[in-house]
Amino acid sequence: MSRKEVKVIYVGMVQGVGFRWTSKNIAYGYEVVGYVRNLSDGTVELLAQGEEEELKEFIQAIRDSGLGPLIRSEEIKWRKISVENSSCEHEKCYKGFNIA
Repeated sequence: MSRKEVKVIYVGMVQGVGFRWTSKNIAYGYEVVGYVRNLSDGTVELLAQGEEEELKEFIQAIRDSGLGPLIRSEEIKWRKISVENSSCEHEKCYKGFNIA
């Protein structure tokens, strides 16, 4: 199995509505690590690492939650995590899913 990293930029009415808090709570149900944070342009950035299927289910759960209607668009970028980096001995080793 190969781990992946997904970065999602959410556009819409996504700040000041509990988006980060809800995303963090949804993450508890999935084997993902990473963060969610507000960006200065009014968007929200989510970065998560895990198995690809788990990440896809996590992103879909965010869409299916009460947040879905607030999202106007998503920019999704995938990246494979190399074997060396999957051992958590690099700068992108997250210990859970947090609000940044």
